[in-house]
Amino acid sequence: MSRIQLALNVADLEQSVEFYSTLFGTQPHKRRPGYANFAIAEPPLKLVLIEVPAESRGEGTAQALNHLGIEVDSTADVEAGAARLRQAGLAAFDERDTTCCYALQDKVWVHDPAGAPWEVYTVKDDNPVLEREAAACC
Repeated sequence: MSRIQLALNVADLEQSVEFYSTLFGTQPHKRRPGYANFAIAEPPLKLVLIEVPAESRGEGTAQALNHLGIEVDSTADVEAGAARLRQAGLAAFDERDTTCCYALQDKVWVHDPAGAPWEVYTVKDDNPVLEREAAACC
């Protein structure tokens, strides 16, 4: 199953987790210091919350977006997406066996015309032994 990923910068993680738990009627799939993600079944969405200082976050939609993504089922799906993007002439950056957002992933990155980062990725291990901080990768 593929689903869209929306990674948001939030100034108050606890308040944001409470809000999004209520909005989507589900609790976070994963919690780490300064980080939470929701695996929402309906609508199919991976919502990622990354805590940043309030002055960096801003108000409303200002500085809300961290990045966007498409979660796919396998490394083969990532590779197919990367090939399709490159065939279309888009610059793509591959990351294999990278620990990001507290999970081992394979992914490819592209930027939309305005510079918004998109990743096509698969999670190979949702709880790896060696974790890096969420901010180190997103």
